[in-house]
Amino acid sequence: MSNSLRRKWTSGDSNCEAQPTAEERRRAQRVLLRMPVLVHIANNPKAIEGFTHTVSATGAMIILREGIPQGTKFIVENPKTQQKVEVNVVRPPQMNQEGSLIPVEFLSPAPLFWNIVFPPNGN
Repeated sequence: MSNSLRRKWTSGDSNCEAQPTAEERRRAQRVLLRMPVLVHIANNPKAIEGFTHTVSATGAMIILREGIPQGTKFIVENPKTQQKVEVNVVRPPQMNQEGSLIPVEFLSPAPLFWNIVFPPNGN
């Protein structure tokens, strides 16, 4: 079904609006990218090693050995560039075979943090 058909269709004499899909609600495009990251948590002197699952201009899905609770703020470092950005865990982590999937968003805009130029959002 095309986006135009999914968004609005006619049922009898009334117009019906479909709910936007998850992809349409997304604020930024996601890119599958596996790259190392260092996680710096307050009061923990040692950085935690992890890697990305997906990245976007507004955050990432990070994989760590253990979960970090929703609402936790911490620093993510791109070890390749040594650039750091503060993030917030936006949803509870989920486990998969590689570890804990942790969805984070940047607290302030950092669209070039991943060294990728993302196309403008079409929404």
